[in-house]
Amino acid sequence: MLSLAPKSVTIPIAMGVAEKIGGLPSLTAVLVMATGIIGAVSATSLLNLLRIRDYTVRGFATGVAAHGIGTARAFQVNQEAGAFAALGMGLNGVLTAIMVPVLAAWMPH
Repeated sequence: MLSLAPKSVTIPIAMGVAEKIGGLPSLTAVLVMATGIIGAVSATSLLNLLRIRDYTVRGFATGVAAHGIGTARAFQVNQEAGAFAALGMGLNGVLTAIMVPVLAAWMPH
C-alpha cells in the first residue's frame, strides 16, 4: 500500500516519497510507469467520452493523472494542452512530495 501511494507523480519523485514512507521504490517505479502509459493511452478517448473539449482542462487533467508520459502525449495533441499538462504535473509533484508523507503517517503499517 505504501508503494502505491505516490504512483501519480514522476518516477524520481515517487521513488523518493516511497522510500521515505517505507514503501518499495522499485515497485513504485513500475506502478508509476504503468499509470503513465495507461493514462496517456486512454486520456484522449476518456475526455472525448466525457465531452470535455477545452484544451486547458484536458491538458491539466492529463498532466495530473498521467505525469510525464501524459504530458508528452498532450503536447502531441495541442500545444496549449501540453503547457497545462506540464503545469498540472509540476503542481501534482510538489503537492504529492509534501502531502503523501504526512498522510502516510496515518495509514496502518
